[in-house]
Amino acid sequence: MAGMRVAVFASGFGSNFGALVDAAKNQRLDGASLELLVCDKPEAPVVARAREAGVDVFAFRPKEYASREAYETEILAELKRRGIELIVLAGYMRILTPVLVEPFFGRMINVHPSLLPAFPGVNGIGQALAYGVKVTGVTVHYVDGGLDSGPIIAQRTVEVADGDTLETLAPRIHAAEQALLPWVVSRIAAGAVAIDGRHVSVK
Repeated sequence: MAGMRVAVFASGFGSNFGALVDAAKNQRLDGASLELLVCDKPEAPVVARAREAGVDVFAFRPKEYASREAYETEILAELKRRGIELIVLAGYMRILTPVLVEPFFGRMINVHPSLLPAFPGVNGIGQALAYGVKVTGVTVHYVDGGLDSGPIIAQRTVEVADGDTLETLAPRIHAAEQALLPWVVSRIAAGAVAIDGRHVSVK
């Protein structure tokens, strides 16, 4: 049986994308296959990473479209053409509209650098530091159209040390993301994740 067909959305360097590529190569995604990278910045390093890994790329410039809905309609057609079954948002820095969220509800996940519901939105690591928490971490959750508000699938904690700065804490957060995200994708691909309202169980 063919594995789950996955599209990854990313905007920047692509460290989480790279973690998924490595997991796929090492057969740690339970058969899931990375079929497409969607990127809103054609010059972003993640695009080169994808091409080096042999993953097809759909890169676009949002300013060339009349609206978010316009480019998302084009993306949706591409996803359907390729039979994509799961979308993974891995550092994709654009707000999604119902054009994509509704047809992929329950089949779209995001990784966020905090223990949600604390510190949603941009700069989750900086928000945690500014608040003075002693423990932060990462969250993988379903996307529901709100701001990092979808049902939580899995979380991993990261302790905040005295004197931590963005420069010292961020690498530990990113390492946790790169470990947790491939594991969640593998569980989804294995059919081991069930959602019931806000409650998600993982076998």
